[in-house]
Amino acid sequence: MKKSLNIKPNAQTPKYQQIVDEIIERIQQGILKRGDQLPTINEITNTLGLARMTVIRAYEELRERGIIAPQHGKGYFITSTDIQATMHIFVLFDAMNSYKEILFQALKESLGDKVSIHLFFHYHDITVFENVIVNNIGNYNFYIIMPHFNEDISEIVRQIPRDKLLILDIDVEKLDDTYAVLYQDFEENFYQGLFQALSMIRKYKSLSLFLSKNQFQYTPKGVLNGFKRFCEDYTIKNKVVNDLEFDHLDEGHAYILFLENDLIRFVNYANRKGLKLGKNIGLLSYDDTPIKEILDDGGITTISNDFVQMGKLAGRMVHNRQKGKIASECRLIVRGSL
Repeated sequence: MKKSLNIKPNAQTPKYQQIVDEIIERIQQGILKRGDQLPTINEITNTLGLARMTVIRAYEELRERGIIAPQHGKGYFITSTDIQATMHIFVLFDAMNSYKEILFQALKESLGDKVSIHLFFHYHDITVFENVIVNNIGNYNFYIIMPHFNEDISEIVRQIPRDKLLILDIDVEKLDDTYAVLYQDFEENFYQGLFQALSMIRKYKSLSLFLSKNQFQYTPKGVLNGFKRFCEDYTIKNKVVNDLEFDHLDEGHAYILFLENDLIRFVNYANRKGLKLGKNIGLLSYDDTPIKEILDDGGITTISNDFVQMGKLAGRMVHNRQKGKIASECRLIVRGSL
């Protein structure tokens, strides 16, 4: 490679990524061909004044993508000019449910065909969460994690190189904006959604939020904080109930449920009692899914993030190595249940 690499010290793109991009561009242009030798790590660090680890990280990225390979005692050589070689991505969710399936499919489509995705689950067990991460560090080109915990997991997350990491759905407060985070502002989103529904909520004597003990359901503290703050600000009689029992359901009151199974039970109960959703009894849910569009006659009113758009944006952030904390949008979807 006769021409030295063009590295821009003040560019937003990390220097290691600039090295990767430059080598790939030269392969595209036909300047670098299969079998060509690359400059040694020492040559690049001495010529450009870069940290040794920066060059090592760039070469490791190219090696993981199957573009280059080391030869003992000789350095690195181009082994493939297929720059679209498969990128291996580690994805860690808490569990799979309807809205996460929508998110995952949108993410998968956005990442494209030349990506291999391995999907793992931690089921809200922080030990499993850490073990799965630690056991897979170094095995993938990129890591997408959904840390659905109401406790600090920043030290666990810091074990993943930040340039290969996207944190999805949750903001980890102790990590700064040099990390890539695409999150929901649960407290503000829930508060604003309830505010938009205020006139409908006022039709009822009280508003109750049901929490499920199901291990597949995660309720962020922000949702509870947004609920309590809204009820205090607008003097809404309220309560938080830890599990759904039919004897808690009363005519003239409104309820917030999360799980689809609980929603189906609620609708069946209301029908048996002759209660009309949106008239005799109110129902609101969080996170929109297809079943909530058609459940009961008029569907279920929801406060929801757009998970298709979140998945698409997550895919772009991975491809562009975009950093920073980005809050995804949320809205109230009014249907007949409230």
